[in-house]
Amino acid sequence: MSKSSRRKGNRVESLIVSMHQDAGVVARKVPLSGAMPGYPGDVVVADHFRCEVKARKNGEGFAVIERWLGDNDMLFLKRDRQKPLVVLSWDTYIGFIKAHGDNPDQP
Repeated sequence: MSKSSRRKGNRVESLIVSMHQDAGVVARKVPLSGAMPGYPGDVVVADHFRCEVKARKNGEGFAVIERWLGDNDMLFLKRDRQKPLVVLSWDTYIGFIKAHGDNPDQP
């Protein structure tokens, strides 16, 4: 990975942490994320949820997902014989984290 790619990754991870903090949600970057095995995820939210952060200059791979999500709150992506993935709008996600982030064992 080039130095500029690492810098961009760090910048976007810091932005994601700042957006959480601005919304009143605890978030922090994972030290050495991506640099060493055993450090999964880039950001930890609400002291429980490990999150991966991806950024693309032209949104390659994101445009179709954004179109499918549209004005909906959630998008479910299902591959055969796999559990679904869930894509949430930012507003839906922040509402969920604020409601459930302090007690991750709560249903």
